[in-house]
This record gives sequence, structure tokens and C-alpha cells, in this order.
Amino acid sequence: MSFRSFLPIAASAALIVACGGRTADTPTIGLITKTETNPFFVTMKEGAEQAARAAGATLLSGAGRNDGDNAGQVSALENQLAAGAKVILISPSDAKAIVPTIRKAREAGAVVIAVDSPTDPMDAADAFFGTDNYKAGELIGAYAKARLGDRAPRIVTIDLLPGHPTGAQRHNGFLQGFGLASYDRARNDLAQPPEVVCMGDSIGDQAKGQTVMENCLQQHPDVNVVYTINEPTAAGAWNALQKAGRDKDVILVSVDGGCRGVADVAAGRLAATAQQYPIRMAELGVEAAMTFMRTGTRPTGYTDTGVSLVAGTAASGVPSLTAAEGTQRCWGTR
Repeated sequence: MSFRSFLPIAASAALIVACGGRTADTPTIGLITKTETNPFFVTMKEGAEQAARAAGATLLSGAGRNDGDNAGQVSALENQLAAGAKVILISPSDAKAIVPTIRKAREAGAVVIAVDSPTDPMDAADAFFGTDNYKAGELIGAYAKARLGDRAPRIVTIDLLPGHPTGAQRHNGFLQGFGLASYDRARNDLAQPPEVVCMGDSIGDQAKGQTVMENCLQQHPDVNVVYTINEPTAAGAWNALQKAGRDKDVILVSVDGGCRGVADVAAGRLAATAQQYPIRMAELGVEAAMTFMRTGTRPTGYTDTGVSLVAGTAASGVPSLTAAEGTQRCWGTR
């Protein structure tokens, strides 16, 4: 099977953008993110563009229309291979559904590197560069537990979507860090101990996160801890809490550590966030791509790109960065 077997598919979600001058001999790398609008992926794309330019490569970029848009990512991957990309970096929206397309690409000779989110199974891609999402969850879980003190937990979790490894690892890691009954990092379903009184999926979207929070508050107005899958979701949850007059007495925690999220920590909207480093993911992905195209050495295995807790108020026994320190590092190279 050759790369020519991948025919371009016209789809707005799979729009290809070439960055940098390109000739027939220019190395070409693809990047496919979950969306084009989430600040996390905007930053990742900027990091990949900068790394590709420095390496003398062309970057093709594409994305799904939203979290969960596997069809858009499939179209983007097929288009990028047809356009000459020999290595694809992808943050899978659907960790299982994208696997047949990735396997077809690898059989055709391409290297596929998962960034931010793993495939399911993880070895469906050549390599994975990303956050230890279970550890990210553990950090904010331990912090929320320390801040709550002796009060009985009444927890809301606003999650990603069913079965996604990233969402499951953050959720279950949070419960583990909080000291509640949970699943280990190998499980892709969500634990729900009795202390979790309400759960809902946001697909990482602010408006959906706000709706979930509003519904949970109607059912359980006495909630005191809210876990969110990412900072856009946390922003929606905070809007709902503020409308209900609960924004000052509910411990709201999240994962991302972007500049906006850290600013929300500084302002007291978020109690804490686990900071990821998408620029580092992009840099490592481009570096591995260039190594493959120059030497034929394929990347393998999992590379942890780091995670740090950023907290507005330090909690005893839980190491953290200040908001000022988090601002200096937000989404950088650690």
C-alpha cells in the first residue's frame, strides 16, 4: 500500500494549512488536533509550527470540528498523507475509532505519534508524547482533599466523554488522589464512589460544562468540590456557580495550566489546576519526526512531558507552584 492510496477528502474540519516554504525535498509533518479553537491546541500548533520552521520542515495542520469528531480527524489524516506527510502527530478525539486509520497509515510506511492523548491501545501509534493524566488527576485530587479538610465531600465531576483514556485517567486519578474508591490507570471507565453525587460529560466545551454544573446544582445544591476535565469546562462551571452564589465556597479544580487558567487561579475562580506542557509535546514530536525522516529510526514508547500543580492557596503536604510561577511556565517547555 502506498501513500497515494489515501485520497483527499473535502471537509472543513480537515482543512490543511501548510506553514513554511515548501519544495519537493522539504520534510513534511502533519499535526491533527481535536479542535482549532481550544487554547491548548492553538498553543500546541504554534509550538509545532515554530519547531518545524527551525528544523527546515513544512507543517500541515488539521483538526476535528469539536472534541469527539473522529470523522474530521480521519479526513485530516488521509488528506495529510496524500499531501506528502511522512509523519503525523495526532491528539485522538476517539482513542479507539481512530485506530484503523492509524494502522492503515503505518502499514503504508508513515509514522504516527500520539500527542496529548493516547490511542487505545496505546501501541496502535508508534509513540506517545503527553502528560501523565492519572498523575494530573492525583495532584488536584490531593489538593482538593487537603483544602476540604474535615468536611464530608459532595463532589461533582464534569468529564470528557465515555471511554476516552485521557478523561478516564484524569477522573480516576482525581478520585485516587482524593483518597476515594477509584480505578487504576488501565481502566477507561469512570469510577463513581458515593461521595461523587453528580457526573456529566462536557466534551471539553465551556457551554456544555456550564449546563452540566447547572443541572448538578439543581439536584445537589450542597456540592462542595467540583472536578473538571479542562479549563474551558471549568470556566463554564464557574459561571454556573457564580449565578447560584456558590463561587466562593466550592473548591473548583481542573487540568490544563494554560495562561487563562492560571489567571483564573490567581483571580480565585479556580482553586488549582494541573499544568500541562503542550509546547513540549509539539517540540518532542517534531524532533522525533525529523529523526525518522533523516535516519529511518522510528520513535517508540511513552514519553512523559511533565505536569505541575498550580494553586492559588498552598495546601499542607501538597507541593505546588504559585500562580506567578505558573504564569511564567504556562504551556511552555517546563
